[in-house]
Order: sequence, then structure tokens, then C-alpha cells
Amino acid sequence: MLLDILYQDDELIAINKPAGMLVHRSWLDKHETQFAMQTLRDQIGQHVFPIHRLDRPTSGVLLFALNSDMARLMSEQFEQHQTQKSYLAVVRGYLEGEGEIDYPLKVILDKIADKFSQEKEAQQAVTFYRQLAKVEMPYPAGKHNSARYSLVALFPKTGRKHQLRRHMKHLFHPIMGDSKYGDLHQNRALTTHTECSRLMLHAYQLSFKHPKTQQAITICAPLDEQWQQLCQHFNWPIHHILSGVLNG
Repeated sequence: MLLDILYQDDELIAINKPAGMLVHRSWLDKHETQFAMQTLRDQIGQHVFPIHRLDRPTSGVLLFALNSDMARLMSEQFEQHQTQKSYLAVVRGYLEGEGEIDYPLKVILDKIADKFSQEKEAQQAVTFYRQLAKVEMPYPAGKHNSARYSLVALFPKTGRKHQLRRHMKHLFHPIMGDSKYGDLHQNRALTTHTECSRLMLHAYQLSFKHPKTQQAITICAPLDEQWQQLCQHFNWPIHHILSGVLNG
């Protein structure tokens, strides 16, 4: 498959990572055959260096460096929270208005790789959210006679593992399609009535200052077919909603 390249210069390249694709090869997923890093390397004919990660079921902007020096410089920006990331999510219920989630998260240890590691203290984790749209659908979901959903913009200020998914669970508004932190009955109802079967979390926009040119760069990733179909099903005018609203 060909990856959708969103941005490219002599030192950086960004793609729109498809939902379900791992960023790079992992011994924990021995049976997987497609990885964003290797696929992009083969596509452009040169090595790429990962700067950050997206969860496997999350789609959207994924940035790579084309040399190790740029990878180091950009990684420092991410570590020092000098980049701005904007996500879109569909969550259960009406998450009204906007607000900040300041809820520390424990480090998730891998059962195999971290078998002998000691449990660490919870780390600071902060996410800002803003509701963009909402809808009530006339079909049962779980114990409810109807299903309510919100389209929200999420702006993580820190970068903890599964931060957005865990923060939404903490607010009792889990992201739809989340098999780990979500509501199984709600997920099943959404799939049954809309045929949407993915995690509804998308890294829509990434902004940063180019380390070499000092130019302000903003990269946006278009929504995939399932996202567009769901927004159409819910009668959410997604293009109108997105015009400028995520720059706050």
C-alpha cells in the first residue's frame, strides 16, 4: 500500500497513518507484516527515523525525520512540549463545553518487556477538551433507550501512554470503538447501526517550529472513510466544524 504523504522537505516527512497500522516492527506483534516506518522507507527509498508514536488503532499525522540529527532535535521539541497536537474523537454521551483534565496517570508496564520493573508513581497528565458537536440517535445502547455521542477536539499538553483514551474514560465519556478503555455494549451498538468498527480517535493537526528554518509548520491529516461516513450519518457538517475551530 502507498501511504498518504502530508508534508515533506529535505529533513522531515509526515504521513497520515491509517488506523490499525503499527508505527514500527515489534516483537510483541510477531505476526504483523505492515508497519508505517518500513512501508514509508520502502515508498521513498531512504531511511526514516521515528520521532513520536501513535497508538495502533489511532489514525492521523505521524512525523518522521530523514536523518538522525533532525530526529534528535524534533524529539527534544516533543519532550519539552513545544509542539501543539490536536485530535478529534467521538465519545459516549454529551461532553458539554470545554475544560481541562488534570489527572495523573500511572506508567503502563508491559507484561513481558517490563516483567521485572517496579511500579512507578503516577505522572502528570493534562488534556484540554472542547465539544464541537453532539447527537442523539434513536437506537438502544447498553442500558439506555437511545445513544448519545459528542464530537470533541482534544489537545494533550503532555504525552503519556494512552493519555487521551484514559482521560476520556476518567470523565466517563470513553472514546467510541475503544476496546481497552471503552464500553463494549456502546461500541457494539455503534458498529451495528453505523458499520463503524474503528477507534474514533484521529490525530488531526500537528504544529511545530522547524528546527533548521525556524519556520512555523502546521500539518493536517484528512479524515478516513469511516470517519466521514459516521459524521454524515450523524449529520455533522465536519468540514464546516473543522474550519478554524481546532486552532484554539
